[in-house]
Amino acid sequence: MVRAVVAWLVVLLFAFPLYYWITVAFKDGREIFNYPPHVWSFSPTLKNFEEVFGISLGFGFGDPDTVLPGGGNYRMGPRIWDSVVIAVFSTALAVSIATFAAYALSRMDFKGRHHFVAWVLSTRMMPPVAVAIPIFFLYKDIYLLDTYTGVILIHTLMNLPLAVLLMKSFFDDVPREIDESGMIDGASRWLIFRRIVLPLVKGGIAATAVLCFIFSWTEFLFVLTLTQTGLKTVPVVSSTFVTSTGTAWGNMAALGAAAMIPAFIFILLVQKHLVRGLTLGSVKQ
Repeated sequence: MVRAVVAWLVVLLFAFPLYYWITVAFKDGREIFNYPPHVWSFSPTLKNFEEVFGISLGFGFGDPDTVLPGGGNYRMGPRIWDSVVIAVFSTALAVSIATFAAYALSRMDFKGRHHFVAWVLSTRMMPPVAVAIPIFFLYKDIYLLDTYTGVILIHTLMNLPLAVLLMKSFFDDVPREIDESGMIDGASRWLIFRRIVLPLVKGGIAATAVLCFIFSWTEFLFVLTLTQTGLKTVPVVSSTFVTSTGTAWGNMAALGAAAMIPAFIFILLVQKHLVRGLTLGSVKQ
C-alpha cells in the first residue's frame, strides 16, 4: 500500500508540469499571468492554437500567414511536418545501420573489436557544438544547407553511437548457441540473423527507435546551424517566440502541446515491443 501511494505521488510530481504546460496552451494572456495561478479552474480558449496554426474556431483552415505577438510571421503546420519527416527518416536510418553494426560487434570476433566499441562510445561523449561549425562549412561546400537530406544525415550520425551500443547489448543477451545451432542445420549467417535473431530483439529495436526519435525530435543546435530559411523544426521555431517585446507563452505552449502528439503516437505504436525492450536482459541466467 505504501509503495503504491509513493508511486502515485512520483507520477503526479512528474505529470504536473506537463499538465500545467498543456493548460497554459488553452489560456488567454491575462489568465496565464494570474496570481495566484488558476491551475484547475479557468476558461479554456483556442485562441493560441488559432494564432499558431491559422485555424478558425470551426476548425477550418484560416490565414496561414498569421502574425504572432512580437511581430513574428509563422506557419506552424509545415514546421511540425519538417520535424516529423526528419525524425522518422533519421530514426529509421540510424536503427537500420545500428542493427547490422551491433550484430557484427556482438557475434563476430575480429582484431580491435573492443577498441572499436570504445571509439563508438567516445563519439557519443563529444559535445555537438565542437563539430557544428566545421559541419556547417562542409555542408555549404556540398550544397546540403537547409535541406532534409542534410539534417537527416546529421541526426543519423548523432543517434548512431547510442543506437549501436544499445542494440549490441540486446544482441549480447541472445545466446550465441542459437546462431551455432542454425549453422549446424545449414542456415547461412544472413538467414540466422533475419529469421532467428532479429525477431528476438524486436523489443530492443523498438526501444532504440523511441530514443532516437525523441533525440531527433528535440534536437536544437544542428538544425539551428544548418538551416537558414525554409526548413525549421519545432524546437528552433519555439525559440522565436521570445522577442524584444516579451515571450508569447500561450503560443509557445500551444505549439509545444501540439508537438507532443506525434511523439506520443509513435510511442503508442511501439509500446508493446518497447516494454519488452526495456526489460530485455534484466534477468540473467
